[in-house]
Amino acid sequence: MNKYIEITIIIKQREKDKMFFVFGISTKEKELDFSQPIVCPTCGAYGRLEAFMTYTYFSLFFIPLFRWNKKYFIKSVCCGSLYTIDRELGRAIERGEITRIDESDLEVVDPGYGRRRTCRNCMSPLEKDYEYCPRCGMKA
Repeated sequence: MNKYIEITIIIKQREKDKMFFVFGISTKEKELDFSQPIVCPTCGAYGRLEAFMTYTYFSLFFIPLFRWNKKYFIKSVCCGSLYTIDRELGRAIERGEITRIDESDLEVVDPGYGRRRTCRNCMSPLEKDYEYCPRCGMKA
């Protein structure tokens, strides 16, 4: 998910002297120091919640200067469900102030985030729209 746009600008001062700038805008994902055991609200299994945030940043000569567009997410490890949380709650987790999240704080974004479908026969990964396994030919 790390997309980087690099732009180089060359400014001519004189024929001999040239200046250049390298800057870019990119999106990054950062894991936060948070883990909480829970009975998953999506699948009902015993699992763990982990927190991460995404943000966009501007860099000059590959040095990040400032960030914006922060979004905070919680991922359930048991089934891969993805939830969003309130910005203030996310900031508190980032600072290490929050150690527990209630189920009411979670808003489902994707109930199967990161989970891939597999063939029941050969266990190879399948795309969502496949009716038959490309490896063994069994119906998915």
